[in-house]
Parts: sequence; C-alpha cells; structure tokens
Amino acid sequence: MSSDGPSKVAIIGGGVIGGGWAARFLLNGFDVSVFDPDPEAERKIGEVIANARRSLPALYDKPLPVEGALTFCDTLEEAVCEAIWVQESVPERLALKHETHAAISAAAGKGAIIGSSTSGFKPSELNEKGARAIVAHPFNPVYLLPLVELVGDKATCEKAAEILRSIGMYPLTVKKEIDAHIADRLLEAIWRESLWLVKDGVATTEDIDEAIRMGFGLRFAQMGLFETYRIAGGEAGMKHFMAQFGPALSWPWTKLMDVPEFNDELVGLIAGQSDAQSGAKSIRELERERDDNLVGILRALKVSDNASGKVVSAHEADLVVSGERDGLPVTLNRQVPSSWTDYNGHMNETFFLEAGSKATDGFMALIGADAAYIASGLSYFTVESHVRYLNEVHEGDRLTATSQLLSGQGKKMHLFHRLFRGDGELAATVETLLLHTDLKARRTCVPEGEVAEKLAEFERIHSGFDADGAGRFVGERPGSR
Repeated sequence: MSSDGPSKVAIIGGGVIGGGWAARFLLNGFDVSVFDPDPEAERKIGEVIANARRSLPALYDKPLPVEGALTFCDTLEEAVCEAIWVQESVPERLALKHETHAAISAAAGKGAIIGSSTSGFKPSELNEKGARAIVAHPFNPVYLLPLVELVGDKATCEKAAEILRSIGMYPLTVKKEIDAHIADRLLEAIWRESLWLVKDGVATTEDIDEAIRMGFGLRFAQMGLFETYRIAGGEAGMKHFMAQFGPALSWPWTKLMDVPEFNDELVGLIAGQSDAQSGAKSIRELERERDDNLVGILRALKVSDNASGKVVSAHEADLVVSGERDGLPVTLNRQVPSSWTDYNGHMNETFFLEAGSKATDGFMALIGADAAYIASGLSYFTVESHVRYLNEVHEGDRLTATSQLLSGQGKKMHLFHRLFRGDGELAATVETLLLHTDLKARRTCVPEGEVAEKLAEFERIHSGFDADGAGRFVGERPGSR
C-alpha cells in the first residue's frame, strides 16, 4: 500500500476465483473494486469474503492490516480507474478474454499490472490482439493457498511478484510459456488417470480421493514430488530411485495420452458417485471444512517453517502488534481459529495458556529479549503460570492481550496478562513468572544492558496500575484470606 492510503485493485469477473482474489487483497488492506455483470455477483463474492474473514486471519498470530473498502461497479471502466492491479477472472473462452482485455487495456493506467487468472492460455494468446496482460494464475481458495504462477513480461512479473509477496502469496515465475503452465499440467495427468479408473470400475470417486488424502497428498503438501522421491531412494538418493523405478515408465501403468469419451454415461457415473460421496453437505459447508483443514495444515507447516508455512511466516513477520489499552501495551492481537475450540464450541482452556505465552513473547520483544537476543544465548524460561477463566471465547473472536510487569527485579520477570474478547469483555487473566536464563550454561542469570534498563522502566510505569486477580491461589474466593 502507498503511504497516502490504501492502493486500489480491480477484479474483473467475480466467480469463485475472482471472489478469492478480492478477499485476499481486501483482507490485506487494499481497496477493491469489482465489475461483474452477473446480478448475483455481490451475493456470491460476499459469501467468499465471509469465508475468507473466518479463515485467513486464523493463519496468523498477528493482526492483518485494516481491511480495505469493497466497491461493486456498474462498468469495467469505473472499476479499473486508478487501480494499480487489474485481475481478470472471466470464463476460459479466448474470444471473451480478448474482448475483456481490450477494454481493460484501454481503460487502465499505463503503470497498472494487468493479470489473468487463466489456467490454460499463454500470454502470447491473450495479447495477440494488442493487450498487455501477464498470466497470474492462482489456486482455489485464493485467499488461503499461496501459489500464483506468473508468466509473461519479465519486468511486469517482477513487479507483480513484489505485490503478491506483500499479501502473503508465493509467486512462481514460469521460465517458458506453455499451455496450462506448471501445476495444472500435473493435475491434468492425475485427472485423466482418475477418469479412467472410475470408468473402468477400478475405483469410485471416493476411493481415489482417499488414496490421495490418506497417502501421497500428505507428503506432497510439505515436500512436493522430487523431494518425496529423493527420500524414496533411501541413502543412495535420487539416482538410486530413478535407476530402480525408471523402467516402470515404459510399463502400461497409465493412459496419459488417452482420454475417455466425455459422454452422458461417464458424466452421470462421476456425478452420481460424487453425490453419494459428498452430497449430504452444502458447498458452503464443504468450503468451511476445506478452509479449516487448510488452516490447520498451513499452521503446522508454519511451526516447522516449511513449504507453504514458510510463506505464512514471512508474511507474518511484516505484520505488527502495537498500541495500548488502558495504559498497558498490547502484546497479542489475533483471531481465534477453529482448532482452538472444543466440543462445547468455545475456546479450550489449553489455548488460553498459549495465548498468554504469545503475550509473553510480545512483551519480551518490547524489552529487547527478541529472536536476536535468544540467538545470542539468553532468554526467559517460564517457571509458573496461573490462568483465570472469566468469559467464553468462540471461534472467530478477536483476542487481544495487554501485559503488565509486576516485577522485574534480579533474575525474575513477573507478568500479568489480561485477555479481552473483541466485544471488550475481559475473558481471562494469565499470571506468569519467568527466570532469565543463559541458554549455553543452562543456568539462571541476571539480565544486563538494554533488557535490564527496559525492565526497570516498565516496572516504574506499571507500578501504579491495579492488578486485580494477581497473586491468587487456585480456588480462592473473595474474602477467603
């Protein structure tokens, strides 16, 4: 975004992909204008954005930027006016794309990036009538999956990649233009083979889905194809794998160059099995289930700083927790993910303690005991905690914490965190005692320098604040002492 305020992005075509683009940009602080002649476009995009608001912030332990403004426009020209990025997501018909890009090129600013969500067409095909588009091909749901395949003019792709990284996406520049780019060519191979397996009665749609999600799909999520096969080669690595399994490529295992006829019989067979497999749930229910699972997988990969989780971590590093509440520093500001809730439908007690731990991390960063400090061999270890549960917290609630330093004398750091729901109600308090530790010697020691100075300053400032609830024993009631 520019220093003068939110930058504007235009979305042309508001289906599932266009709506996903709108959500990704909007929730990362961009103003978004949409043009789609479909009279149901506003409702459809609104439902996609509602799903995104529920899931995307749950990936992060910091707040996303203030949401941008969403505008639905009556004309394409109104939508693209002053936009720094125009994303076309109309149906995959080349004549329609030519018509749309001619209008975009005529109306958009000269410096605007014009991207196409096309899954198959090459830039040379999109631009053969004078347009200036690049391919910016995302994956559904766009607001959660980070990959965007970029194809086209090198300078424009580099500029596009910078913006995409700023909204938490992973731009992959395709080195040569080719039909269907990279990922869809791989998916097409699996799709073709799956159609034959169903048609020939070898497997049902559910069998195939189980084979993927119970097996190689889990490996691919964090290692991809070649790294997975490298491990399959054992200590001898990729050369051994290829020598052992290479001959199988000449065996008649697949029908990749042959496609079953798409007649009514095959369509009915596939559709009927799919209805039996998933028809009990609505599309919205399936989308929410998908999003919750993706958030869980992405957060797990974020912990290991691996694959797509590394993209989330890099984006989160640019997000900021700041501000004050009631004179105390805000050290946690995040959305409660579905994985933090239990069978009662509210936030599980375990995660109140995790929230307190994250607030402690936030306070440590304020006094200079940050990642660099820990890397130098010094940190704080928690030795005791006490949580009071005061109000229910539910999935999707905003959870904010303030931190009060009760004591920073000697080796000790005694903190009192207050956890607030988005409606302002106090949900819990977390009191915690930590000891400053030399990580190399594995012994406690007294902090020095900037950390000691900031502790003394915070203790002086916070000494005048009340700390109702601190110092209690478990089960204590008013007047029991």
